[in-house]
Amino acid sequence: DSDRRAQGISDWWHLARCRFIGAGLFNEGLLMIRFVRPAVFTLAPLALTAALLGCAATPPVPKAAPTGEIKGTAWAHTLQSLAASVQNANVVLPAQATGGAAYSGKWSAMPASAKGKVPVVLFLHGSSGLGLKAIGEWQQWLAAQGIASVAPDSFALPDHVTYKSPIDKASYERIHALRASEIAPALAAIQTAPWADTSKLVLAGTSEGAVPVARYADREFAARMLFAWSCEPNHFVTEPRNAFEADKPVLNVISSVDPFFSPTNTWLGNPAARGTCADALKDHKQAVIALIPGAPHTLLTLPQVQAVTGGFLGSVLQRWPLPVRSGGSLQNQ
Repeated sequence: DSDRRAQGISDWWHLARCRFIGAGLFNEGLLMIRFVRPAVFTLAPLALTAALLGCAATPPVPKAAPTGEIKGTAWAHTLQSLAASVQNANVVLPAQATGGAAYSGKWSAMPASAKGKVPVVLFLHGSSGLGLKAIGEWQQWLAAQGIASVAPDSFALPDHVTYKSPIDKASYERIHALRASEIAPALAAIQTAPWADTSKLVLAGTSEGAVPVARYADREFAARMLFAWSCEPNHFVTEPRNAFEADKPVLNVISSVDPFFSPTNTWLGNPAARGTCADALKDHKQAVIALIPGAPHTLLTLPQVQAVTGGFLGSVLQRWPLPVRSGGSLQNQ
């Protein structure tokens, strides 16, 4: 009987882990995680990884990889397209920056003046570009937290190469180099913006856009956030080449069944992959890794993801005061 009871407890604990729904926030360096059962566990940030990685899906039966495809001829930005990637960037400024209604529009149409300085997230979109509805919604959610965001437009490059995975690693690396080149001009523009608090800059990206975030080697950013990328050797890179700073916080959020980078992908290219940045960040004391069970590849706007992201940003930005939720709507341009 005691053995059966012990097994029952073990089975419930595994079920609880695998049904994590992510109601969480940071408090003095700890992350509060609520499970489906009425119990709350307080975990040190990296312990969150250990609590969630046991939920990895059963390895699928191998099957043939789909046929990849590459379109377009432009593999590298020009000076003109880099400038256009900033001018065409999607920008959302909170009310604290404008002194009135929040601004949502292109960099080129942005208000020339500002009433206050605010934290800024520089965000690199994935291979679908800025047309993905979730990106705009996420930027507006950031503005509701008092945080500005700038998302450069990689497709300002005429005949920008596009692809259907999987393709060869050399081609992926050419794309990663193209995307990495977009950080410097966007950062330079932000650093001169009158509304940017340059001591509170965060570099973020999703999927294809998260690779250059993980590889970024300079120190201008207070933290990094990587969505839908696992930082591991796999079909998407010749090698990860992660360049995380030991003294800067990192957030990694990814689905347990991500169709490209989780072990459920039969053509992942790495049978030992865990599907998160856990191995890359195993010695990083300020890393937080959230594995979201059953989520889609694009998960920026899921409530549990926003709970973790909001808590992380609140901790990194030292509890930047939230806006008073009364008055104006977003000013669309």
